[in-house]
Amino acid sequence: MNQIVLTGMVLSTTPVGEYDRRVVILTKEQGKISAFARGARKPNSPLVGAVNPFSFGEFTVYAGRSSYTIQSAKISNYFSELREDMIGAYYGFYFLEFVNYYAKEANDEREMLKLLYQTLRALCNPNLPDQLIRYIFELRALCINGEGPQVFQCIVCGCTDRSVVFSVKKGGLICGECMGDVIDGICLNPSTIYTMQYIESSKIEKLYTFVVNEKVMDELGWIMQRYADVYIEKNFKSLEILNTLL
Repeated sequence: MNQIVLTGMVLSTTPVGEYDRRVVILTKEQGKISAFARGARKPNSPLVGAVNPFSFGEFTVYAGRSSYTIQSAKISNYFSELREDMIGAYYGFYFLEFVNYYAKEANDEREMLKLLYQTLRALCNPNLPDQLIRYIFELRALCINGEGPQVFQCIVCGCTDRSVVFSVKKGGLICGECMGDVIDGICLNPSTIYTMQYIESSKIEKLYTFVVNEKVMDELGWIMQRYADVYIEKNFKSLEILNTLL
């Protein structure tokens, strides 16, 4: 029996049969995996609290032909604060669903796992606006997936010293000499461009260390909504529920 220990976070859990659960975990070592938690729905099971969404820790598993089976779990953070904040919890569920959509099996998902963990920590910080956390998460997650916008130079010619507009369809900044066929270009507040540059280039541990004014928040929201409309081919159920609560 090939037993291994994986560090990761539970993204989703589904009942299977009378007592079992099927769990999706984003792991540092194996990317996204599916695993069965036998008997996890029994009240006296040692796994009953370990295989809930948001649970982060070490999972001892053994590999079967098509999936893993969880033998034990050592949870270091349940993010229990989110259970006391319905809005924060649904933001968290949205982040889990977003990562579940993008992450792949047998892929290097260490950066995505680190982003998810730090994002949930930020959600537990009452001094940070949930909306800002969402926009930071979405933009950095798109960058990790190779789909982030170019916000450091003109995406066409590479110029860095001319006036620019931002085009969602072109995928970033366009300078004045290259914007001839741009139909969705908008002039962003310089603080918004700087904020996006910081989000894309900073260490993940430093992402959630600032707040922005209302103008920047509105522009970030517009950009991320347009990016979702153009590039993300999925409707997230948790986001739909969240929008009814806000």
